[in-house]
Amino acid sequence: MKEYKLLTPGPLTTTKTVKEAMLVDHCTWDDDYKQITIDIRKDLLKVAHCDEDKYTVVLFQGSGTYGVEAVFGSVITPSDKILIVTNGMYGTRMVEIASMMGLNYEEMAFGFNEIPCHNKIDEYLKANTDITHVAMVHSETTTGILNDIASVAKAVKGNDRVYIVDAMSSFGGVDIDVQGLDIDFLISSANKCIQGVPGFVFIIGKTDLVKATKGNSKSLSLDLYAQWSQMDADGKWRFTSPTHVVLAFAQALKEFKEEGGSVGRNKRYQANMDLLIKDFSELGLESYVDAKYQSPIIATFKYPEGNFEFLDMYNYVKERGYAIYPGKLNNMDTFRIGVIGEIYPEDITKLSSIMKSYFDSKK
Repeated sequence: MKEYKLLTPGPLTTTKTVKEAMLVDHCTWDDDYKQITIDIRKDLLKVAHCDEDKYTVVLFQGSGTYGVEAVFGSVITPSDKILIVTNGMYGTRMVEIASMMGLNYEEMAFGFNEIPCHNKIDEYLKANTDITHVAMVHSETTTGILNDIASVAKAVKGNDRVYIVDAMSSFGGVDIDVQGLDIDFLISSANKCIQGVPGFVFIIGKTDLVKATKGNSKSLSLDLYAQWSQMDADGKWRFTSPTHVVLAFAQALKEFKEEGGSVGRNKRYQANMDLLIKDFSELGLESYVDAKYQSPIIATFKYPEGNFEFLDMYNYVKERGYAIYPGKLNNMDTFRIGVIGEIYPEDITKLSSIMKSYFDSKK
């Protein structure tokens, strides 16, 4: 099988040592394995700048969406109403989850190329006192836009609402002071900026609010309180955990610390993104997102003019060592390039050279 690097927002290219960590088999009942889970939870609180006496961490088997569904299904009760702020497909997915669960919700939609306005959110909350919770996405990988969760936090907490943040593709790649922003629940995934592999999602939440969800969930496997109470007692997952994925994540966390945590990782990701935008601009490729809103995670580019076929370019680039991403906009032809994972500026330079040779071959 031909190997290639992933220029995607997760799953992403991992280090050899993270992959090697999965070569060990572990029993889920073993005390050594349970200690690994305990250590991971403590480390994640440190990454989030959270005190152990105020916040806790719950790990769930599955993808990031499982985590969002666990929070919505456990936190939002029939007497609650959630405002879901959207400006991309992952915000829209929250709406879909809320709809399928029969939750009481409202959507505040913004354009895919604009960030949610905290002033509008503030005004809406003041005028709609029945809203109890607000949820939004931080890094919207539909486009690559990075939303201003700090300004929105002021609006949400200033109106005394519960704040839920989907930081799936940003946590660890962008420094987030969860406690400082007074975020109530933050959701992220093992296979994003910590640079582990797919298999589990983690929820960082205020301990008192997690405890308050007891008896709320209508799901057995996605019950936030039940998962937390077992895990907090002795480090054991309620159902069979992805043991190899957990070992890989423990190694990824070690390497994350060695790189300087969120600050160090952000520095590399931002260097990758700056170079990508510069090089692609020189190739005549226009970024969809305004530079001031561009995340250091993934960028969306408009199709070039002329006779262009994405799949043809994709195969050309893949054959030369890199996998890129199709676009996710319904009203415009685009493609995306992710710069997280085990990716460095030299990879961006190489990719740009490959892209140039592809376009030259079509002249």
